[in-house]
Amino acid sequence: MIVEEVMTKEVVTLSPTDKIESALKLLKEHRIKHITITDDANRVVGIVSDRDIRDAAPSILAADQNMEILENPIKSIMSSPVITAHPLDFIEDIASIFYEHEIACVPVTLDNKLVGIVTEKDILYTLIQVTGIREQSSQIEIRVENKIGVLPKIAQIISDRNTNISSVFLYPARDNQSEKIIVLRIQTMNPMPIIDELKNQGYNVIWPNLPGFE
Repeated sequence: MIVEEVMTKEVVTLSPTDKIESALKLLKEHRIKHITITDDANRVVGIVSDRDIRDAAPSILAADQNMEILENPIKSIMSSPVITAHPLDFIEDIASIFYEHEIACVPVTLDNKLVGIVTEKDILYTLIQVTGIREQSSQIEIRVENKIGVLPKIAQIISDRNTNISSVFLYPARDNQSEKIIVLRIQTMNPMPIIDELKNQGYNVIWPNLPGFE
């Protein structure tokens, strides 16, 4: 899945010369956590978060509040330069950027112009959709050797049981890099016949491993 499929196209923006007070109002009005700062040509020049605003704004508990701070331009607290994404980037690349740079959103640009924004919440929602967790389904995890042809054989076993596969994920076994864990979500509330068949054909089903699934 690519960024343009999940990004928000209507982006709340401010100019670098707008007041911090304006940013505070927009955060509350739109219930958002980030505001992209753009110039007159709609190019991204900075970004501010709700935390940036909170750090700059006077405390409601302070006796002598310096309200003049809110009159300062947003450029005085914005982060710059800004990491951006392209509409054709893959969402897993964006998730990696979030993790590596410890950020929670990236503006999306095309030809140096702002066209959208992707947040951590967008990525999490997409992950929920991709995994099919909201569908009536069951999850099976199988530990297999990392070799060609394993996944199609497992898929055939499931197909022979007239059951659809909602999603498939693979990740390396932590204790053995020559093995993979295949995580399948299948469209049935009774996975036992498939689990039994997988075990009969020699596959190591590691989940479910509760009583009654032996």
